[in-house]
Amino acid sequence: MTQQQERNLGEQPIAGILAAHQLKPHELVIASTEQITHKMVSRACKGRRLTPNVQGKILQALNAATGKSFNLSDLFNY
Repeated sequence: MTQQQERNLGEQPIAGILAAHQLKPHELVIASTEQITHKMVSRACKGRRLTPNVQGKILQALNAATGKSFNLSDLFNY
């Protein structure tokens, strides 16, 4: 197994959550109180392996944008 195959983990549940709430990556970036980029959100949806720090930032931004309380296990399946 190559290193690239290990990083690409397929579409993650966060992509479905964003679609269900009709949110775009830009809305997560705006809702975030921390520094996140559109590229981070895009990588999260596509299944690129993210650091725990970035995962936490994405989680906090999603919770702020939706007003709900998601867990990391709800967003990522790795």
